[in-house]
Amino acid sequence: MKLPVVSTTGHRGKSLIIDAQQETIHVQDTLGQLLGNVSWGSVIERVLATNEDARFAHCRTQPRAPLALKVRYTTPEGKQFDSLTGGIGGGGLFIESGAPLSPGTELTVEFALPDRPTEKLKAKAKVAWARHKPERYLLFPGMGIQFMDIDEKIQEDLVRLVEALNRSRTPS
Repeated sequence: MKLPVVSTTGHRGKSLIIDAQQETIHVQDTLGQLLGNVSWGSVIERVLATNEDARFAHCRTQPRAPLALKVRYTTPEGKQFDSLTGGIGGGGLFIESGAPLSPGTELTVEFALPDRPTEKLKAKAKVAWARHKPERYLLFPGMGIQFMDIDEKIQEDLVRLVEALNRSRTPS
């Protein structure tokens, strides 16, 4: 199936050739010369990777802020992993991991806040989503973690920390 590009600025006149047999999309220039192709799998992975944060933003009940903290997480089987957070909020955090766990996996997470580095905070959580590949050299592989059971005082401290971090990053 050949689809002409008619309204996308900078690409009008080019064509997309959908090859269902090989599950590829070929791009032709205005003269019909092949410019390149991409597999359906690559397109799907790109869509999933770029939309993860946007897909779950509406689900968040608390604001988030980028923040790197050491975190230890433990699976129900007792396996422990140490990593870093890429962001944190009152409702959860992002854990960087080259081998993220599957969505729905329940965990116990343990971390310390920057102003109290010796005080270990614990929460029960679950994996809400996972990113298996880095994206655009900016987004690390890892998993979005949603708190399921967290002490109310700890959650309030997290919300205050995120508000302060976001205030300090907003240009005045």
